[in-house]
Amino acid sequence: MDITARTPLLGGLSPQTFMRRHWQRKPHLVRAAVPGVLPPVSRAALFEMAANADIESRLVVRGPHGFTVRHGPMRRRALPPLRQAAWTLLVQGVDLHIPQAHRLLSLFRFVPDARLDDVMISWASDGGGVGAHLDSYDVFLLQVQGRRRWRIGPVTDATWQEDQPLKVLRRFEPQQEWLLEPGDMLYLPPMWGHDGVAEGECMTCSIGFRSPSQGALSGELLQRLGEDASDDERTAGQRLYRDAGAAATATPGAIPLAMQAFARHAAEQRLLRPQAIERALGESLTEPKPQVWFAGRAKPDLRSGVTLDRATRMMYDDHYLFINGESFLSGGRDARLMRQLADRRRLEAPECRALSGQAVALLADWLSAGWLHGGEP
Repeated sequence: MDITARTPLLGGLSPQTFMRRHWQRKPHLVRAAVPGVLPPVSRAALFEMAANADIESRLVVRGPHGFTVRHGPMRRRALPPLRQAAWTLLVQGVDLHIPQAHRLLSLFRFVPDARLDDVMISWASDGGGVGAHLDSYDVFLLQVQGRRRWRIGPVTDATWQEDQPLKVLRRFEPQQEWLLEPGDMLYLPPMWGHDGVAEGECMTCSIGFRSPSQGALSGELLQRLGEDASDDERTAGQRLYRDAGAAATATPGAIPLAMQAFARHAAEQRLLRPQAIERALGESLTEPKPQVWFAGRAKPDLRSGVTLDRATRMMYDDHYLFINGESFLSGGRDARLMRQLADRRRLEAPECRALSGQAVALLADWLSAGWLHGGEP
């Protein structure tokens, strides 16, 4: 991808310019961002996805007294009739199951994969929507069928309506309003209020991004570091707390200062290990989502090149290669080629042949696990 080239996807801006002017800063409306766009999935197929227990879905119905929400799986007969107004079906992670949705997600890889999340598709009957709300992450809202009217504005009061099952803003004063047709797209930074209402039957693709909080991220990293420490303890029994010579105590409920110092030193040593945080971060960022399953292959074949599975997450840093929650030290030509695989999500046959025997063995393992596939993409 040429990040300096102007593109209709961003309204004639280059990815470089868009990131500088709009990303995390201000909204951006693009008419005909994807000319001739078609829904990645039919209405009937989307309804079938909502019946799958491995796919996250929600049904939101707007009534005279507010909203009702039901979480999937839901069979078709559990959904309202098509002619009923003001209901919405939202299906998460469609890119993991539908190639067209995955290709749509790939259009936005001018943002690092570490931030890219998934494609959610919402189908709505006339008047359907989820109310005025805000998101903690960036989102591109691409209209792929029918029309939806969007009202947006900065939020000065982020409190919710207490009697609703959704986080609907109690006060929302939109400053701009647009009617989006198929192919039109609206980018919104985090924490911008927005309210989208279908005008007739419509379908919208939401390209969302991951924005972890400090608390959630630190918790995940510390858990991974702790798991590494447990592995170490199995081979290093000498790292046990010892208090030979400790005096008898008349206050048994008090935690010994020596034990506190031992714990602090153990944690600090874990954090100070070279690349410990970076390795834990890469493993965390590439961990597949809980509902993801891979279908392995009995006879891996590298002769026609390899392509990453749609669900595979692969990233790298200066020292490690990360794939689906695992990390591998890499260097030299192998590192360069493996990084190409992460960036392009494919290696051609000549590139596979240029890998060392150890790297080829890794690819064969990943093929067997279903993390990547041989043959033409």
